[in-house]
Amino acid sequence: MKAYEHVNGQASATEGSGTIADSAAVTESRKAEHIEICLNRDVGGERIRTGFERYRFRHNALPERRLADISLSTVFLNKTLRAPLLVSSMTGGTKEAAVINMRLAAAAERRGWAMGLGSMRAAIEKEELADTFRIRKVASTIPVIANLGAVQLNYGYGADQCRHAVELAEADALVLHLNSLQEAFQPEGDTDFSGLLNRIEQVCKSLHVPVGIKEVGWGIDGESARKLAEAGISFIDVAGAGGTSWSQVEKHRSRDAVRKAAAEAFADWGIPTAECIRDVRTAVPDAVVIGSGGVQSGVDAAKAIALGADLAGFGRSLLAAAVDSEELIEALFGKLELELRIAMFGIGAGTIRELKETNRLEMSGL
Repeated sequence: MKAYEHVNGQASATEGSGTIADSAAVTESRKAEHIEICLNRDVGGERIRTGFERYRFRHNALPERRLADISLSTVFLNKTLRAPLLVSSMTGGTKEAAVINMRLAAAAERRGWAMGLGSMRAAIEKEELADTFRIRKVASTIPVIANLGAVQLNYGYGADQCRHAVELAEADALVLHLNSLQEAFQPEGDTDFSGLLNRIEQVCKSLHVPVGIKEVGWGIDGESARKLAEAGISFIDVAGAGGTSWSQVEKHRSRDAVRKAAAEAFADWGIPTAECIRDVRTAVPDAVVIGSGGVQSGVDAAKAIALGADLAGFGRSLLAAAVDSEELIEALFGKLELELRIAMFGIGAGTIRELKETNRLEMSGL
């Protein structure tokens, strides 16, 4: 893995201070630091796991299938995917992030995955950074999801900025991410989450594309999912606990000893991904659910779908390969698909629908 150049200096802007240019510079610097930290530091949650380890597929010794006939195809955002897999929203807003996004998007196009972009606030604040999110030149056919922080709706953003993000990315949908704890640990964090549901509802009514919601690694529960669905959200990415912990990421950014110490108390915070998927599917049976948060393998993806997800999302587990080379990320995509296909073969599921309906996923007793 190639080392990522560390960005010196600590952002120190406070809420409501500085110019748009100042804000853009802070955002750009923060994005660079996030990539460096996620690549080179231990940012996984501690004493908490995804919950996938609690489940095992009951092997089917007589699958009555040809491995070659097993279909991974599904439909998402009215487009056919060759695999029910998503590159989760990760990055953008820096030159290095542009390379990562292009490599991920090109691989997603070749393999038929959906592609989520990182937060596009940097591009809204500084137009010249928009090219770091313009991936349609290498991903002309797959679903692309633009991304903004939901909390920005309380800091001057509205339907116009959301619409602009979609237009910049030529996206099929917009996802609004929820990251309250991350903002709480950022020295420059935006922490007014009051009245946000009503603002999200207004965006859903105003945009011409579907609007989804995602957490960033602490999970979405059934009650919250039901409220969001009633507000008009079209899909829910649970982004549960057990993978990257953004309190730990921000701990590594912080120079505040008190803030760094406080972050340790949240190393095991969140709802495990498997629990989120089941809870959201039960609370909102008709929802389009994306299972992400610590998904590491095609077997994890199969478990996520069998638990109730429509797609499985991969995030930080793709990052190092995308930084390294196009060849490495392509090989990783292929490996994950093969693992998913063989898992389906192992239980005799010939299609994604059959995987969703399987009775062969059982609690392991661990």
